Amino acid sequence: MKTSSILTWSGLLASVNAHGYLTVPSSRTRLGFEAGIDTCPECSILEPVAPWPDLEGPRVGRSGPCGYNARVSVDYNKPGEHWGDIVATYTANQIVEVQWCVDNNGDHGGMFTYGICQDQALVDKFLDPDYLPTDEEKQAAEDCFLEGELKCTDVPGQDCGYSPDCSAGELCWRNDWFTCNAFSADSRRGCQGVDGAPLNSCKTTIAGGYTVTKKIKIPDYDSAHTLLRFRWNSFQTGQAYLHCADISIGGGSGGGPTTTNTATTDPATTNPATTNTATTLTTTTTQTTSTGACATPATSVSVTFDELVSTVVGQDIFLTGSISQLGSWSTSSAIALSAGSYTSSNPLWTASVSLPVGTTFEYKFFKKGADGSITWESDPNRSYTVPAACAGTAVTAGTSWR
Repeated sequence: MKTSSILTWSGLLASVNAHGYLTVPSSRTRLGFEAGIDTCPECSILEPVAPWPDLEGPRVGRSGPCGYNARVSVDYNKPGEHWGDIVATYTANQIVEVQWCVDNNGDHGGMFTYGICQDQALVDKFLDPDYLPTDEEKQAAEDCFLEGELKCTDVPGQDCGYSPDCSAGELCWRNDWFTCNAFSADSRRGCQGVDGAPLNSCKTTIAGGYTVTKKIKIPDYDSAHTLLRFRWNSFQTGQAYLHCADISIGGGSGGGPTTTNTATTDPATTNPATTNTATTLTTTTTQTTSTGACATPATSVSVTFDELVSTVVGQDIFLTGSISQLGSWSTSSAIALSAGSYTSSNPLWTASVSLPVGTTFEYKFFKKGADGSITWESDPNRSYTVPAACAGTAVTAGTSWR
């Protein structure tokens, strides 16, 4: 792996900061924020460094692959009371949607990537609640994550262009990382315009956030507990952002199914809409045998649909989809979500439905006003496959309104 010395950009860093953090699957940083431990999840920053144009050059130091937030003195490289449990269960070779959040006042463009380190012994050091990895172990793990990059080009049909802020011949001239738009553009600038998400489509504590959504392909790998690492190298400022989420991966050695894009009919229009794979978030620990198989395989799984969406008084959120359990696209038979956990800082609506294992379907959320008016979220339709699991497993499909 490449190395570089740490450079001090004191004048620049004192005046402007980029801000962002991994949200889907739920990173340790997001969980710390939701638990009230972290007052600024978008402020977990590796600085001062030279993150451009050598994307892999900066040494991670105490930030490690999971991040360190100096504002609250929280090191996410060690499991804590509110993070460290598995939040997402994936299948080898599966294509899944991932998402991060960039602050409206801290978008300084650049490039970002995801990675999975397949050195389980090294990753295990970051799963031990009684051990804080050394800086050397943090760097070794980050080198491993860089070797295990989940490349943009791994997903068929995904736009993997070169950064407009990088020139041919520079180390940033690569389309296997994901790229933001031109920093100096008049519109759709930086990372904010990548998926056209509206302001406050994700939560930040500074100036409101925008989601940045892409797809990755899970490697042909098995691990009962590992980490998905997110890294964003800022173009304008001397900063990099590192976050991780606790996940599990099953069905390795070529045995896992691949989720693909298909054209379907959007219930809100008559035009085809491309499906959008939802992330599966595991909320319970399952019983397994010594070979990793379920002692009692489930025939159905409780799927909780979490939707982050701000509403006004008299407005409710509903879910409908392509299967009978979700109302077969009928708004009158749709599933009503509960606002029991809704707060202004975490506008969460939720509903749980028991669904047969292996069922693949499409779904969509809509708002219903007090006058009965209906507003659909924007295209494309979402897509989900109920995972094979052990008896008693519950999973969560966590999304944000778009």
